[in-house]
This record gives sequence, structure tokens and C-alpha cells, in this order.
Amino acid sequence: MTTETITAAASGTWTLGDLTVNRIGFGAMRLPQTGEALIENAVPRDRDQAVAVLRRAVELGVNHIDTAAFYFSPLRSANELINRALAPYADDLVITTKVGPCRDASGRWGTHAATPEELRGQVEENLRQLGRDHLDVVNLRILGTDSIAERFGALADLRKAGLIRHLGLSNIHPHHLAEAQAIAPVVCVQNRYGIGIRPDHDAFVRECGEQGIAYVPFYSIAGAAGQAGAAQTAVDDEVLAVARAHGASPAQVRLAWTLHRGPHMLAIPGTGDLEHLAANVAAGALRLTEDELATLDALHRRGDA
Repeated sequence: MTTETITAAASGTWTLGDLTVNRIGFGAMRLPQTGEALIENAVPRDRDQAVAVLRRAVELGVNHIDTAAFYFSPLRSANELINRALAPYADDLVITTKVGPCRDASGRWGTHAATPEELRGQVEENLRQLGRDHLDVVNLRILGTDSIAERFGALADLRKAGLIRHLGLSNIHPHHLAEAQAIAPVVCVQNRYGIGIRPDHDAFVRECGEQGIAYVPFYSIAGAAGQAGAAQTAVDDEVLAVARAHGASPAQVRLAWTLHRGPHMLAIPGTGDLEHLAANVAAGALRLTEDELATLDALHRRGDA
């Protein structure tokens, strides 16, 4: 499919609280480094290349960028790259960030979830790095199944104080959503999901849509390869056949499939390559037939990741 003239507007829009975004966004996780993401001693990406990708994303209509203060490599921070590339920010640009995991300056991950006090520090660090006086959306990212009430409550307090506009959740189990909603409104859920990934969460995906909550899948292109990236992802025959029928890539088909799961689905593919960026944005214009969706849905249900 031709990508040069397709913008993120082709994907349609969704509203995060009172913030309208195009459904194809951009994930900044891979920007600070080349190769596998979020590893210690990662190789920093060329700064000018990263800045060029961010600016081109906005030119292509992307107005939803996902980031975090813990997205960094030696010499590079995703937030500071965003600040350099895009500040002063356009009025319609929505920057979503995450807090929760602890990572020290060397890149090593902590073994505990952030305390309420640490969460405030992480929010303040995101504000500093991005050069903002408030954060549009903050996702509490968690591990495990334990209660999130104390930590989400701490973010709800920061929302009341005006440091955060809207709240979301990342890497959660379905029961966490109800627990959070009893404390403050939730505008988005960001979970791992894609063709063959978590078919057991299909009902949860639908429930989010019924409640008007955006569902934002990560690793929807990489699939089981996760942080290793799409290059390590096996190409299923069904995906390849649909891609050939549309003159598209398997990655574009995987993105398009997630968007077809409901109007509340938002995509945040990340890349440090300008051509891949254009292709990811163009996936928002890919319309799959009912037969193709049935084939891909069947493939998805066979997944056990």
C-alpha cells in the first residue's frame, strides 16, 4: 500500500477524557537506543535521527505520544528527546506517560513497586524532562495481582492537585480496573495484546470499549518477541496472505487488526526509522474484509501467549 500521503487522521479518532487523539499514535520506548529496548548498556540512538522521527510523526498527524521517564539509554532519554523535538508543544498533542517501575541511573531495574512517595517523584521527573506544568495522561504500570488502591490513590491526589489531567492503567489484570475506578476515573488501559497474544483478554477488551475506556495494546507488532522487536517475530501464513492481498506488510496487518477490534482501540507502534514510521501510520488506513478478519481472529484464538 502507498504510504507517502497517508496521515494518522485515516485511523479515526478517540477521546481520552476531554482529549481527542488520532487512533494511530507513537510509542517512544525504542527512541533512546538501537536494538533491544530497555536493556542495560543499550547503544544510544543518533540524536538527530530520533528528533527527525518525532517531528515527522507529528507532520504525519500523530497527536498521541506514549513515553516514560524510565525510557532511557546512556546519553538518551525519550522524554528529553520529545522535549527537544516538539516543544513548544502543539495544543492538540497528547503526551501519555507511565510511572511505577523503578530504574536507577545505570539502567538497572528495581525489585519493588514504587511507593506513593516515589510515584510523586516520578511524576515530577516526567514533568521536568518534558518541560510541562502538568501531564496529560499518567498510566500506573504494575506487576502482579496485588491491590493497587494505595498507589492509584496517590496518583488521584496528584490529579486533584492539577499535576495530572487524566489517569490510566498499564499491564493490569481485569480486576484492577474496577479497583481503580472506585478511586478515580480511568481513561485508558495499556496492556500487551495482539494477534495470538492474550486471547483470554478479548472479553476485557470489549468491556473497556463498553465503558468508553481506550484500550492501548503494546507489542502488537512484535507479538511474542516483545522487547526484541518485530524483526524477531515469526510471520504466520494467514497474516502474510492478508498482507499480500493489500500490498501491505505483515506489521501493518497486525496493527490494522488491533484497530479493527473496536473504535476504542489505540495503536502506539514505536520505531526509530522514518520509513517504518510512515508504514505504521499508513496502517491506520488499512481496511480488512470480514473474511480476512475471520481468518485473523481464528489465528488469534489459537494463540496461547
